[in-house]
Amino acid sequence: MSEKFWFELQHVEKHTGARAGVFHTPHGDILTPVYMPVGTQATVKGVFPRDLKEAGSQIILANTYHLYMRPGDDVVKKAGGLHKFMNWDAPILTDSGGFQVFSLTKLNKIKEEGVYFNSHIDGSRHLFTPEKAIEIEENLGADIIMQFDQCSEYGYTYEQAKAAMELTSRWLERCVKAKTSVDQALFPIVQGNFYKDLRAESLARSLPYAKHGIAIGGLSVGEPKPLMYEMLEHLQPLLPQGVPRYLMGVGSPDCLIEGVMRGIDMFDCVLATRVARNGTAFTSRGKVVVRNSSYREDFTPLDPECGCYCCKNYTKAYLRHLVNVGEMLSAQLLSLHNITFLHKLMSGMRQAIFDDDLQNFAKEFYKNYGQDSV
Repeated sequence: MSEKFWFELQHVEKHTGARAGVFHTPHGDILTPVYMPVGTQATVKGVFPRDLKEAGSQIILANTYHLYMRPGDDVVKKAGGLHKFMNWDAPILTDSGGFQVFSLTKLNKIKEEGVYFNSHIDGSRHLFTPEKAIEIEENLGADIIMQFDQCSEYGYTYEQAKAAMELTSRWLERCVKAKTSVDQALFPIVQGNFYKDLRAESLARSLPYAKHGIAIGGLSVGEPKPLMYEMLEHLQPLLPQGVPRYLMGVGSPDCLIEGVMRGIDMFDCVLATRVARNGTAFTSRGKVVVRNSSYREDFTPLDPECGCYCCKNYTKAYLRHLVNVGEMLSAQLLSLHNITFLHKLMSGMRQAIFDDDLQNFAKEFYKNYGQDSV
């Protein structure tokens, strides 16, 4: 056990295996299960760090690929690392940039040494290797860093998925060898697409390197949600107990609930702020699309059960007005609300785990949210 990073498993819910714990890091403790807002370019879009703290954010994400492109990881390092650069004194997690290399770049070529790709900004040619990804992440200085991996797309053949999984495994070994910082926890990533034997093999290969945590990648990539839940159920008894388990890129309210019920501890997603910028809010009574004409003269709060700054001070009619005239304040207020809503959801699930009552909590949530449970 590292003195800088260690996971304290506090309770396992007796009906589902859901977990409540504390992940101790150099920049503070993280109570799990936890939703992590995404600050792709060293900022959570439209939300002040002080407001993130007040909303309950314990840890945020930043993106290795984007920060490598702009302003450059060397600039961030000179600034004293991400914590100082973006004025955030709580934990930070950075991904490896692998997903963006494959999804954002029009031209990329996968080789054993790494991935050659053209920048989505100016078309310039770059090479990301496992060693390069770790170097960038060490320059950025986040508490938790991810291995460089190949995320295989939904619909890959067995042979394609196997090759990507094996390459990810070999790259993991290189990431571990390249890592020099003792102030960062490296999480391996389980791949294998939607083939259960490949997932199990990827997990087995990752376990020797899962000293501080383990991540599950390649889910929520366009597949039907029940298929994702089935894969999580397959992995749940195989995952290590003594480290946090991180499901990458998942953050809708229903997926958070179903993930927690299948033993996941950490989640991240851009969804909360992305839909907010489009005028949609998560509320205790379901989604509200505030641009709709039905809210033109609705002078009630967005969510009467929410105590965020948005809900305490503004009405649906005002929010609708802001959205429809294109005022940036609408994105700011709705983003803050959605993040607050998801933090409250996670906090409620954490208490339900301690109470061994998570299934009833989920049923009540779905009933109020206007959605059938899985």
